[in-house]
Amino acid sequence: MKKNNGLAEGHDGLVHTTRLPLSSAPLNYLAALIRGHLKKIGSRWRALPAGKIAGIVLAVLRCDQRPDDLAGGNGVHRTTVSRWVREVVGLLAGRAPRLDPALKKIARRGGGVVLLDGSLIRTGTDNRRNYSGKHKCHGLLVIALTDDRGRLVWISAVRPGRTSEITVCRHDKLTAHLRAAGLGAIVDLGFVGLDDGPPDADPAVICGYKAAGTGP
Repeated sequence: MKKNNGLAEGHDGLVHTTRLPLSSAPLNYLAALIRGHLKKIGSRWRALPAGKIAGIVLAVLRCDQRPDDLAGGNGVHRTTVSRWVREVVGLLAGRAPRLDPALKKIARRGGGVVLLDGSLIRTGTDNRRNYSGKHKCHGLLVIALTDDRGRLVWISAVRPGRTSEITVCRHDKLTAHLRAAGLGAIVDLGFVGLDDGPPDADPAVICGYKAAGTGP
């Protein structure tokens, strides 16, 4: 970002440098992904180099910086920053692991269970669809699967915050996918009742334990 050492005049505001809590690994990965995409589509020019674009997008996605502020500090229009963010989100989504291949990979390595849990990503949007009664705030719900060491394997599409975790799991038919891969899932008590397979089928969900001190 550019630095303005002069006095502020009018309503243009100040432009200053900032330090973001990000390592070089995600920046380099994202910059390489952008360069590959530009080469693939034959784009010969962008307002800023791929590394700079990657930094701006990470500032929006990871550090919640305002696109308007980043646009002004880098000499581009706000819509350009928004377009870069949408473009990069699409590139990352295209590289996300698919559920069945991810589960089969765990099974081939000798794994027997995955950990399944929901997480609410808080947002500033205050519409009723995104209000979570469980968390008492607005957000978007995702379901994540990790291996038995807690390493992320797969994550669902986002759903409105008011959606229950079991509803998302049933919509994505997670138990059927787990059973097809020969895996079980360790879950918390909020997922009790999720495994609705036939009585003679191997269980796809293994319920965990309620934390001590939370009641009977």
